Amino acid sequence: MLELGVKFLISYFIGSLMGAMIVGKLRGGIDIRTMGSGNAGGTNAFRTQGVLFALGVVIVDVGKGVIGAGVVPGLDIPFVARDPEISRTWLTLVCAAGAVLGHVWPIYHGFKGGKGAATLIGTLIILAPKLIIGVLLVWGWVLVMTGYVGLATMTAATALPVWLGLKHLPDNQPLFIYLTVMALFVIYWHRSNIRRMRDGVEHRNVRVMLFKSRESTGANDQS
Repeated sequence: MLELGVKFLISYFIGSLMGAMIVGKLRGGIDIRTMGSGNAGGTNAFRTQGVLFALGVVIVDVGKGVIGAGVVPGLDIPFVARDPEISRTWLTLVCAAGAVLGHVWPIYHGFKGGKGAATLIGTLIILAPKLIIGVLLVWGWVLVMTGYVGLATMTAATALPVWLGLKHLPDNQPLFIYLTVMALFVIYWHRSNIRRMRDGVEHRNVRVMLFKSRESTGANDQS
């Protein structure tokens, strides 16, 4: 259990390195948590700082997921022996989860981070790269139909375990459990978006919508 705990913490600490804060510091101390929706993720970075800033944020945040799932589980750590009783599959999934949780609740930034989507995608690059295209297609379809970034993210995250459950159980049960837990977390992390959609005040990205209405053209996106 020592190996599992130590490597989970390492992944969590890596996940706590926020792309928005790193890029913001390089750009003169910009803190996007004080701007727009107050979220330290790629969407708010794009809205408040533009495409290049957001691209840097996304690269860092996706990279954390790649490192957490793909590098940390195989590390040889002094004084921490490899535990033969721990499944390598579950160790990898726990480390992946640690990176995502670190992104959302970063210890270095007062536990105020992003909503986990980019880092979750980073873990999928290692865990199940074939699922990424499907996730992006679902995300893009919901976005162009509704204009809601948060809804697109929640739908795409939920589609992952649903697809896996229908097509690949019981063979990929550990991955199914991981993706189910992550989907529930993503929905929870977007609860403010859900409230705004319920109240009819959630901002929409009207420019990407296929079908625009008069109501949608006046909406504002704060996901």
